[in-house]
Amino acid sequence: MNGTEIILDKTDLGILRLMQGNARITNADIARELEMAPSAVLERVKKLEQKQVILQYTARINPVAVNQKLLAFISMKSSEGMGSNNTAKELAKIPEVQEVHHIAGEDCYLVKVRTADSASLMNLMRNTFSHIPNILSTRTTIVLETVKEEQQLVIPEK
Repeated sequence: MNGTEIILDKTDLGILRLMQGNARITNADIARELEMAPSAVLERVKKLEQKQVILQYTARINPVAVNQKLLAFISMKSSEGMGSNNTAKELAKIPEVQEVHHIAGEDCYLVKVRTADSASLMNLMRNTFSHIPNILSTRTTIVLETVKEEQQLVIPEK
């Protein structure tokens, strides 16, 4: 995004709300729900994609089903100066890394990772993170139980 404000009307928000609930919903079902023509819905969806409001369509997979049972958040300090993204870019390339956030405070990054178990987390830290030159220190929090993990946004009614 380039920082330009994106204007969405009530219809756009309705489409987003329905699609966020079920990315496989058909244009015909959206049209029926919003009392529109399917062709108008298709046109709106294409515009939302072009404006980068809709970034991608994904399937949510149970991590346990693919042996990704361990979830951890790692706070990292970096020797990079403000405005440099080299460490963030390197972290983002790692398959086990799900999220990389620049954060305010004592640490520079908050990184979300999923691995099979604690041994694979240790391997990731020893053999991957340790090769990223600007990382000064890490502090790892292992999740014992997830009560809520949600990617959906609160879409206003307008």
